[in-house]
Amino acid sequence: MGFREHAARVRRILGIVLAVLLLGGVAAVLVTGGDKDTGTATKTVRGVIGSEKAEFFTDPQVVKALAAKGFTVGTETSGSWDMEELPLDGYDFAFPSSKAPADELRAKAAKKAKATTAPLRPFYSPLVVVAHSAAARVLAGNGLATLGPRGTSGTLRMDAYLAAARADRTWQQLKGSAGHAELSGTLFITSTDPVASNSGALYLAAASYVADGGRVAGDKAAVTRTAPILRKLVQVQGAQQSSSDAPFRDFISGVGNPLVLVYESQVAAQLLAGRPMGDLVVLYPDTTVNSDHTLVPLTENGRALGELLATDPELRKLAVRHGFRPQGAASEFTTATQSHTAYLNQTLTGVRQAPVPTSRVLHEMALRARDQGDAA
Repeated sequence: MGFREHAARVRRILGIVLAVLLLGGVAAVLVTGGDKDTGTATKTVRGVIGSEKAEFFTDPQVVKALAAKGFTVGTETSGSWDMEELPLDGYDFAFPSSKAPADELRAKAAKKAKATTAPLRPFYSPLVVVAHSAAARVLAGNGLATLGPRGTSGTLRMDAYLAAARADRTWQQLKGSAGHAELSGTLFITSTDPVASNSGALYLAAASYVADGGRVAGDKAAVTRTAPILRKLVQVQGAQQSSSDAPFRDFISGVGNPLVLVYESQVAAQLLAGRPMGDLVVLYPDTTVNSDHTLVPLTENGRALGELLATDPELRKLAVRHGFRPQGAASEFTTATQSHTAYLNQTLTGVRQAPVPTSRVLHEMALRARDQGDAA
């Protein structure tokens, strides 16, 4: 064999060896995550979550903290009530935005013998209304809201707002609206589809409670009493989104309705990230509902993840950074948001929590508001 043939053969052999080593190296990176500091993830879990938690689970620091505890988490987003229609096979957990859809998911999981333990509630967030500055001032000037000294936060008077909704009040009928071209047409709050989305359903729960004299709806008769006003609140909006993420992003970008129902966590995350707030004003309804983000375990790994989110100090700290209030630890939220009290009502002073109806009644309420339920 000549020198050239021999050299070529050696190069081929070396090429094969290097390729094998390279593939082995790539495999090692895939298994270890390519970062010795994050630890080796030993449990891969998959879940369906509300869109308001998507940024939390994709945050590199959250991914790193979970990996350090032995978890790799893959998620898909869905409206909280829409989750009930999804097949549970292949999921380790479902993570809607409140207890009512979680109860339905747990019942469905129990029928398939998939539920492993009670749901867990790692964190929560009250519902708020974000308004542009001009809209907030007009509301305050007409007795529908009160504003704090800086004008960047305040309270929405739910009884006065519902009275305006019943009367089909327009922005043009409110004093102080002249000269604000963006304030035109019927006065309403943009919310999500109550049949598909948790925030939209909870909005109806709070409105129903106020409209029915401080009574929580417990049966069809109660739903019937408040159905007309709930129908007004929903149908004036036209098409609705199935998740709160899109309406909030539209509001921040300066498009859409001047009043939008969102989670406080979305506002707090914006503040804590140092993003521009523009002319945003936060109005806390004087009667609102807390959204208890509730994880439904479908496997043992799903349960372990839920317990970790509820108890691990680093993950709780990261949840606060994304605007959530950890359960049972108000000081964690108030400490982190101390420099943002111009926007946030840290202690929810002056805010009454409306009880939430059962999932069955809440679902009927949503259907009636959309004119899809039993008219009896």
